[in-house]
Amino acid sequence: MTTLELDGVHTYYGESHILQGLSLSVEEGEIVALVGRNGVGKTTTLRTALGLTPPREGTVRFDGTDVTGMEPHEIAARGMGWVPEERRVFSHLTVAENLRVAAHSAADSDARIAEAYELFPALDRFSDKEAGDLSGGQQQMLAIARGMVGDNDLLLVDEPSEGLAPQIVEDVVEALRAASADTTMVLVEQNFRLAMDLADRFYLVDHGVVVEEGETAGVTSEDERIRRYLTA
Repeated sequence: MTTLELDGVHTYYGESHILQGLSLSVEEGEIVALVGRNGVGKTTTLRTALGLTPPREGTVRFDGTDVTGMEPHEIAARGMGWVPEERRVFSHLTVAENLRVAAHSAADSDARIAEAYELFPALDRFSDKEAGDLSGGQQQMLAIARGMVGDNDLLLVDEPSEGLAPQIVEDVVEALRAASADTTMVLVEQNFRLAMDLADRFYLVDHGVVVEEGETAGVTSEDERIRRYLTA
C-alpha cells in the first residue's frame, strides 16, 4: 500500500519556485531518504507533504486520501508526524510532559511512552528533567520519541544527525531503525552514507525535481550518477 504520494507538486516561498513538478511515492513500512545538496527542496518536500507549505499545483495523497490543501493539523490528525530539524521541544516542560502532549490518545499513551523509554533509556532517566536542560542529542531523541508516541503511520524526519556527536548519531540511527518496525518514514539527511545505511530507497533531489531514485543497497557517493549532484 502506498502511504505517501506527491504527484507533480510545485511549491513556492513567495515568488521563489522551490519544487518544480516533484513526484515521489513511499510504500508502507519503508524508510525512504531524500538526499541532495543544501537548498534543493528536500525540507520543502516534507513541509509540502504535511501542508505547512502547500503546493500551488500538484497533488499530495496520504494513505490513499487527497490531502492537498488541508490544514497541517488535519493532516497530522490522520497520522502524519514531523520531526523538524530544529527539534522544537517544549523547553519548560519535562521529558514526560513533552511525551504526553504528543500522545493522540490518553488511553494508550502510557504504553507508547513506555515503548519510547525502551528505545531511549536516557529519556527514562531524565523523565522529570525540563527538555530545555537536555543536551542536543537528548533533545533529538525526545523529538523522535514524540513522533513515535503520537502513533503515526508516517514520520517525516528532517536532518536527525545535524550537529550531533558521532556516538550520539549512532544511538539516534539505531532508534530510528527500531522505530521503523512500526512506522513508515521519510528521512532528509545530509550525511549520504548514513542515509544509504538507514533507508531502503532514496530519491536524489536537484533544483526541485527528482533526478535519480532507487534502492540504497550498494549505492555510494562516488557513483557518477550521484556524485555530480552532491558536489558543489
